[in-house]
Amino acid sequence: MATFLYKLGRFAFRRRRYVALVWVALLALAGFGAASASTAASSSFSIPGTEAQRAFDLLEQRFPGVSADGATARVVFKVPDGQKMTDPANKSEVNKVIRELKSGSDQVAAVVDPYTAGAVSKDGSTAYVSVSYKVTSLELTDATRDALQDAGHAAQKSGMTVEIGGDALLTMPETGATEIIGVVIAAVVLVITFGSLVAAGLPLLTALIGVGIGVATITALANPLGLDSTTSILAMMIGLAVGIDYALFIVSRYRAELAEGREHEEAAGRAVGTAGSAVVFAGLTVVIALVGLAVVNIPILTKMGVAAAGTVVIAVLVALTLVPAVMGFAGKRVMGRKARKAAAAPAPAEEKPNMGTRWARFVLRRPVWVLLAGVIGLGVVAVPAASLEMGLPDDGSQPTSTTQRRAYDLLSDGFGPGFNGPLMVVVDTANSSDGKTAAKRVSDEIAGIPGVVAVTPAQFNKAGDTAMITVIPKDRPSSTATEDVVHAIRDSGKDIKSSTGAEVLVTGSTAMNIDFSQKMNDALVPYLALVVGLAFLLLMLVFRSVLVPLKAALGFLLSVVAALGAVVAVFQWGWLGSLFGVEQTGPIMSMMPIFMVGVVFGLAMDYEVFLVTRMREAYVHGEKPGQAIVTGFRHGARVVTAAAVIMIAVFAGFIGSSEQMVKMIGFGLAIAVLFDAFVVRMAIVPAVLALLGKRAWWLPRRLDRLLPNVDVEGERLREQLGETSEGGTGRDGRGGDAGGERELTRV
Repeated sequence: MATFLYKLGRFAFRRRRYVALVWVALLALAGFGAASASTAASSSFSIPGTEAQRAFDLLEQRFPGVSADGATARVVFKVPDGQKMTDPANKSEVNKVIRELKSGSDQVAAVVDPYTAGAVSKDGSTAYVSVSYKVTSLELTDATRDALQDAGHAAQKSGMTVEIGGDALLTMPETGATEIIGVVIAAVVLVITFGSLVAAGLPLLTALIGVGIGVATITALANPLGLDSTTSILAMMIGLAVGIDYALFIVSRYRAELAEGREHEEAAGRAVGTAGSAVVFAGLTVVIALVGLAVVNIPILTKMGVAAAGTVVIAVLVALTLVPAVMGFAGKRVMGRKARKAAAAPAPAEEKPNMGTRWARFVLRRPVWVLLAGVIGLGVVAVPAASLEMGLPDDGSQPTSTTQRRAYDLLSDGFGPGFNGPLMVVVDTANSSDGKTAAKRVSDEIAGIPGVVAVTPAQFNKAGDTAMITVIPKDRPSSTATEDVVHAIRDSGKDIKSSTGAEVLVTGSTAMNIDFSQKMNDALVPYLALVVGLAFLLLMLVFRSVLVPLKAALGFLLSVVAALGAVVAVFQWGWLGSLFGVEQTGPIMSMMPIFMVGVVFGLAMDYEVFLVTRMREAYVHGEKPGQAIVTGFRHGARVVTAAAVIMIAVFAGFIGSSEQMVKMIGFGLAIAVLFDAFVVRMAIVPAVLALLGKRAWWLPRRLDRLLPNVDVEGERLREQLGETSEGGTGRDGRGGDAGGERELTRV
């Protein structure tokens, strides 16, 4: 692999104008496709194999006139103190709104009068108009949304408070200025690392081009493929982070090769052949982990994973081709003045140890204490993860500045929190001798369940073989009490089916969210086993060792659990919630644990590969285990630290998003990278390797013969270029990047 990438790097450097032209053309093509495509608001939500989905499909089949997946809205009215919604003037205003809603769009399926449907609160202060649409929120036109928002303006002028909730107003979440701050921090870190504006701007430029192509492609395909509104943001989050990191590793190696006195084209080829091999491996782990989300069998999660994986693939291709091409345009300026002077100066007899060297020596002196401090520290942070409650965010988690959140609060105050998440009970009476009696029994039993506030009479379809019953729980949709109500209804349905033949199914957005959370919870352990098993096998190929991959996998698990503990503490318990803009605590997003496992696994392997391969290379070349650890840190700690800080900054930039899901993912990934890079890879890994000594690099002979040699370190490439493990071409006689590291150390 290293030999092929070496040739690719030289080709891209030599034909840089053509390579750059191809990438610019791809960016323009993707941008044109995104500009001409209509924006996706949301995607249809389906969870194959769950009861809520079966009930949903049954409604589609038995109630053909009702669009079960159609968008919904609630226009909530609240009168000033001293007035009633039943006052003639207020009633007249509500009726006007109803007429405007009915005539405002041909996409409206039904508008329910609150005075005939009992949608007026007991104290008479609040009422709501339910609006259902013939199409999904993804298919609603801007004119329809405008008509919905304009309908209540006249009522507001009369003094009433009017707010709108529901999925009809779902729009693309805003991320805010903190996203730009993350990129600025990344730029500052790159300048400090390289000491050159040109070298610092190169990873940013290439990463932005790659992310631009990926996000524009996702935007262009959003409607045809039914991609979720947050898919492009998540793809941008991951693509930007890995894009900068991968380019950073290539540029660092290129500068090191130049410092060895090699020609620019040769240096570019060697940089792509060596660091590029690690980039390919690291990118492959991220892609496999993201695409592996398909095993959960939830379409929305599969689409998110594949879209993000596509952006990572683009980031890898950019690093292998566009980065060496742009390095060709930059010429000597990629080194910076100070670095060029340092490279031209004779090597000092004794180099001053850099920070990585000093830290590695400290760990070697106290490996047990460092190991205990790291494990115990992360273990304490992980404690809240034991209280993890999973669910999906609703309008109650929206910022208070949104009309959806204000409508949610008005309904909670006027009717009770449960009115924001009614349950839809579907009774299939096709196999029952007396369907009406069976439906009546269902209603009576549900009414007696603790936590149920109201049960509407059964509404049968024309064929008389299916009934719908609306159930209002006492607590808010995302509460555990509402989840208990759903399970209680389903348990009582089993007895009803055995005695009457009628099947009872619970659906609706609240039940769908509960089933989604359960399915994600059930899939977590198998997916975790898949990812950790994959990590073990891939790292065994790279490091030709059994204990190093085992240590890496266990460290990865520790960092993920600790990150989940931090997420629970902030978003579920509310600790430091105001600092991160958390306005409403609640269950952790259901896909968060699996998503974090998939993404953090790939990112953790980045640092493991770039740091530990240096150690193995030194050990293979004859250094003692302890000295190999120091050598690995001297060569890799600075760049890995910069890469981690950049990735943390990029992820943290998304904490400013208005969307709770994006905010939570940004925080979770940022804190996970912090734990994994600085505690696990920088402290626990060298401590464990120091305690293991030579045993860390042990591999059974039979297994050594069976495993293919992927040549991540470029050993075969060096042999083909006429270098030996002893001689090399470096000034210090050791080969590798010694001269380059002198240059990087001085920056």
